[in-house]
Amino acid sequence: MTLPVAILAGGLATRLRPITQSIPKALIDVAGVPFICRQLDYLRAQGVSRVVMCIGYLGEMIQAEVGDGSRFGMDVSYSLDGPVLLGTGGALKQALPLLGKHFFVLYGDSFLPIDFAAVERSFLASGKSALMTVLKNGDRWDKSNVLFQNGELIEYNKQAPTQEMTYIDYGLGVLSGQVLAKYPNALPFDLAQVYHELSVEGQLAGYEVHERFYEIGSHGGLKETEAYFLEKGKA
Repeated sequence: MTLPVAILAGGLATRLRPITQSIPKALIDVAGVPFICRQLDYLRAQGVSRVVMCIGYLGEMIQAEVGDGSRFGMDVSYSLDGPVLLGTGGALKQALPLLGKHFFVLYGDSFLPIDFAAVERSFLASGKSALMTVLKNGDRWDKSNVLFQNGELIEYNKQAPTQEMTYIDYGLGVLSGQVLAKYPNALPFDLAQVYHELSVEGQLAGYEVHERFYEIGSHGGLKETEAYFLEKGKA
């Protein structure tokens, strides 16, 4: 594994109040373990050796828990939003000096049973500026927002999804740092906007996965994710 992983963990997590009034979402207890620790252990098992945490709200608590990453067998560094929360896109742009030419992007509330090495190979073979993993969704987990046909990602549109869109963003992407060059420094913008523009320019590759994702962004998702880890622990 060569690419570093940027974990987006800077949001306010208002949907999880009151839990997130005193701790950031990344530190929520999931079946006895802080969620970020589950993510990092899993990434290490996938061969990832370098992680950049994009943090904002209560980010110092994440730093105190994770430290430099050595107890997880990896190198963890931090990029802070500062006084203004930068959103998912702005946080990545701020972290670029730590990330390099190409990098994975993972949401801080997602656990994804997926082969990272295969995704990396697919991205490098595509010749495109970015890659999005997609799952055939049929509006099951959230509103479908990806038009994916015959192995090609034709359009991603979170703001105005169409009836033709039956896939959803699975939660793992790969980006070339250069795609963020045209966006403003130190100002908020959304990664969804970046992905949409890349898709209509024909620069967003798609990688289809078939196993569902788990997320702790909502109370319902948190319960399902806890059940997943409890069941896994029994196996």
